[in-house]
Amino acid sequence: MAAALADRLEPLGVGFGVLLVLVGVATVIGTPWSYKSAGTALAVGQAFGAIAAVAIGAGLAWLVRQ
Repeated sequence: MAAALADRLEPLGVGFGVLLVLVGVATVIGTPWSYKSAGTALAVGQAFGAIAAVAIGAGLAWLVRQ
């Protein structure tokens, strides 16, 4: 029981990781790049940012749980 309570900030780290994953998934589902007429470079950048948010969130949640 004491080992489970050793890190009081673990739930915060996992929560932020899950939040980042949800934001990234919501961005991919919402496809904001389809509403912009700024070009392909912007669309690729937004898609990369959304996928990076999912990867960073999953990595953060995994790292905190280790």
